[in-house]
Amino acid sequence: MNNKVAVLFVCMGNICRSPTAQGVMEKLLAHEGVADRVMVDSAGTHDYHIGKPPDARAQAVARKRGMDISRQRARQADRDDFEQFDYVLAMDRDNLELLRAICPRGSEGRLRLFLEFAPQLERTDVPDPYWGGPDGFERVLDMIEAAAGGLLADIRQRHLNN
Repeated sequence: MNNKVAVLFVCMGNICRSPTAQGVMEKLLAHEGVADRVMVDSAGTHDYHIGKPPDARAQAVARKRGMDISRQRARQADRDDFEQFDYVLAMDRDNLELLRAICPRGSEGRLRLFLEFAPQLERTDVPDPYWGGPDGFERVLDMIEAAAGGLLADIRQRHLNN
């Protein structure tokens, strides 16, 4: 993708966790001055919300932390994503398994759990806040921010060399 490092965040419906991760990572990349070298997107494993914006609660929590994710639109992940993205990062083990089912042979190394980049959290899954209140969205954003820093460190080490 234009010689940029490409990162795809994936949750179930692409309206809560993955668009939040996209927003956090875009903000971090801009702050660190590498937004021109890394491309970020998000998708869902299911087609429930295709074309819809992120959940209003996710937008509100993001806005409180200086991010506008309102222009994002949900889409469904597909096999082509494994050719286009260097990192395909699942928000939880259920979505990881669904992505494994569509992952072309030879692309398995691109697929990981996002929280692998935040071992200090001592958990593997970013919980789905959809059925809860605003506090769940705040906790999810905290986890995503923690993992984004680890992801950027990995990108720098593997791809940017700085």
